[in-house]
Amino acid sequence: MRSFFIKSKFFFLFFLAAVLIGTSIILYTNNLVREISAQERNRIAIWSASVHELSEINTNEQVNAVLYRIIEENTSIPVILTDENGSIIAYRNLPKDVQTSEERKKYLQKMRKKQDPIVVKYSRKKQHYIYYEDSLLLKKIAYYPYVQLFIASLFVFVSFLVFRISRRAETNQLWAGLSKETAHQLGTPISSLLAWVELLKAKEGDSKLTHEVSKDVQRLEQITERFAGIGAQPVLLPTSLYDSIQESLIYLKSRTSARIEYSLDFKAEHDLLLPLNNLLFGWVIENLCKNAIDAMQGVGRISIVCEKRKGKVLVDISDTGKGIKKSMQRRVFKPGYTTKKRGWGLGLSLVKRIIESYHSGKIFVKSSEIGKGTTFRIVLYIK
Repeated sequence: MRSFFIKSKFFFLFFLAAVLIGTSIILYTNNLVREISAQERNRIAIWSASVHELSEINTNEQVNAVLYRIIEENTSIPVILTDENGSIIAYRNLPKDVQTSEERKKYLQKMRKKQDPIVVKYSRKKQHYIYYEDSLLLKKIAYYPYVQLFIASLFVFVSFLVFRISRRAETNQLWAGLSKETAHQLGTPISSLLAWVELLKAKEGDSKLTHEVSKDVQRLEQITERFAGIGAQPVLLPTSLYDSIQESLIYLKSRTSARIEYSLDFKAEHDLLLPLNNLLFGWVIENLCKNAIDAMQGVGRISIVCEKRKGKVLVDISDTGKGIKKSMQRRVFKPGYTTKKRGWGLGLSLVKRIIESYHSGKIFVKSSEIGKGTTFRIVLYIK
């Protein structure tokens, strides 16, 4: 559980650093765009001032010639020159899709809305107007940081996916190796125990004692088979869901306190068959019920409700225990999460793996209320 908080803190700090870097890039670029925009406006203002000074010492025709030459030599800033009546006299660097006079008029209206023109005075009564907007280069600079951040974010996202997939593959291999080794280590002593039980039966007969010992040894053998199933790709066979759950409840009733009450409300057909690995699915039911018993501290009620709904079967397992905090409900399936002093925190992680990886289903905390209990929901799809 502590490792989970450390990882969460690390990812939060990483995300915060990424946001700060991205914000710094955008602020710097926006400041650069404002500076270049101001320089472009100053350049046009200087042109305007030069033309105004020329108008005092030259004729209007000479001033117009100078103004046209200035506009022609401008190779980056989109500009439109109009007279006092708003008629277009000259233009330069307009977008390629602006070709006709009507399109130029529409573009002029667009420029008017963006910013005020620069006024070029010829005389007291006559003046021209220079309308302009940011150059293409300036627009590219303005959009560049967003494109850069998008590409960087995409790269980080893909890298994270690759890292997550590789980690999951490593985890799967670790689970498989651990389970196979556990099954192998348990296999030899359990075989010896089975032989000793048979010797006891031969000497003392099939007494109640030997019968109970035989049942427990068979149970150990079943647990070994479960670990072997986790370590390999399990075989799913058409299995009665009702019989599988009943089998697990019968075992639990014989091994738990009489103060634990069990109930099964099977609303689907009792002969409903699902592709299951009976050993592993039984492990899921037992694990959830044992966790519920721990949460109820040995006294309470466990209710299992099964319902068929639109191509799937819902299995709700509810208890009357102490409940799970809302902030912890997604973490209960993480490896290492446990509320027990000596717990390993692997039970619910195994449950999730069995349901989702092997049976292609879903499992989650449907609801939980502190002091009242918790409901886990298993979703199995009918194939």
